[in-house]
Amino acid sequence: MPKYIIEREIPNVGQLSSEELQGISQTSCGVLREMGSQTQWLESFVTNDKIYCVYIAPNEDAVREHAERGGFPANTISEVKSIIDPTTSEA
Repeated sequence: MPKYIIEREIPNVGQLSSEELQGISQTSCGVLREMGSQTQWLESFVTNDKIYCVYIAPNEDAVREHAERGGFPANTISEVKSIIDPTTSEA
């Protein structure tokens, strides 16, 4: 199943408390439960003004549906084509 990186522009999101981030996470998980098991949230990275989320989903439409139902922005959705890491450099 395809993997996606979602860029969510949320001003000052890096300043949110752990309780506020927990609330956002709970909303996301609730929407995913309602949608069924095909779309999965793997992890997210919070910066000052953006959240970068990693999802597995059947298609980009499912990612957009999750964002719309959860009230989250999905400013950019990019399908992951390859994954590399330092071991990729080894022969």
